[in-house]
Amino acid sequence: MDQRWRSGRPHVVVLGAGFAGLNATRELARGGALVTLVDRNPYTTFQPLLYQVATAGMSSGDITYPTRAFAAAYPTVRARRAAMTKLDPIERRMDLDDGTSLDYDYLVLATGVTTNWIGVRGAEENSRPIYSVADAVALRGTLERCLEETATGRRPSTHVVVIGGGATGVEMAGTLAELRRRTIPLTHPEIAPEQTSVTLVERFDYVLAPYKPRLRAAAAHALSRRGVHLRLGSTVAAVEPDAVVLADGTRLPSDVTVWALGVAAPKEAGHWGLPQGKGGRIAVSEALNVREHPEIFVAGDLAGPPDPLPQLAQPSIQMGKHAGRQILAAAHGHPVAPFRYRDPGIMATVGRAEAVLQLSNGWTFHGLLAWLAWIALHIAYLLGGRNRTNVLISFLWRYFGPRRSAASVAE
Repeated sequence: MDQRWRSGRPHVVVLGAGFAGLNATRELARGGALVTLVDRNPYTTFQPLLYQVATAGMSSGDITYPTRAFAAAYPTVRARRAAMTKLDPIERRMDLDDGTSLDYDYLVLATGVTTNWIGVRGAEENSRPIYSVADAVALRGTLERCLEETATGRRPSTHVVVIGGGATGVEMAGTLAELRRRTIPLTHPEIAPEQTSVTLVERFDYVLAPYKPRLRAAAAHALSRRGVHLRLGSTVAAVEPDAVVLADGTRLPSDVTVWALGVAAPKEAGHWGLPQGKGGRIAVSEALNVREHPEIFVAGDLAGPPDPLPQLAQPSIQMGKHAGRQILAAAHGHPVAPFRYRDPGIMATVGRAEAVLQLSNGWTFHGLLAWLAWIALHIAYLLGGRNRTNVLISFLWRYFGPRRSAASVAE
């Protein structure tokens, strides 16, 4: 390591280049800290748009950004492509899967979480998650293969069942329904309408549980209007290769099952020697650090603070910033402060010109205005001018261009 770079200042390792990790790194760099940003991938992923990659609305390159390019903007930041294999909190050292190790003065754990199959029989084997770029690309490939086989008579149908009525499930189901209505008749004219369907399964009697009843109803109505079959108040008992089985014995035919339900801490978190709470998340104090090891901060979905937070982008962003600021304060001998979440509101899109928006002051919106706000916010949070431009063009072209332009699913 460059000795001029170390220069005697405290060294912070940030593990994970998601919303929390990047914002912690940015705060630390602006405060003059020395940071090593470590992630198993050479890029960061804008997860809220993974469903667009899965449905061929965007390429994976549109929602990823190189971590080394991000680090290059800050003289005191270095990026490493690696995964942690062992953590020694006593020695303040981590081993990496490339055979090297890193010593740290402070550590930010921001690896995020992974898919939680919640014990449903056959779910992991027979359904597709959508939590990473690899997941989205795999799902896209499965959809393309099934449609091609249906068009050529090798498969009787391409029925899709989406499990989970949260934002991810609603956005996926809405986009798939629009593909079914607008795209497939152009790209696969051999497929009859009855050979395809989109079904959304949710255990509650409504979708989008965190939202007010008015917005839940608006989202459900928008999905139904797009042809999505809603199975609300239904619990999944099993996932089979060709069907989703409900608790009441109903079998929903499914050629492609999308799992948009539940997340949990990665299994390796159980080997770090740190206290864990619900869902395997790392138990932290109100300041987001580990009580037994106050030099270790946890941010994002991996953190288990005393007051649970929604697993959305905004909490991760704010936790990352807070962790960075508290490390800077601690390095200067100041006490750390508790984290206070500032709720800016929540939003989800259902499809073309339709989204729901709920502000922290209680105001709610749905329809075109909410959809345009959804697009603007997502573009603003993307990294890189090229990505912002490509995503904006993709949205405009997919939803406002000629109908034939929507036929990207066959590419």
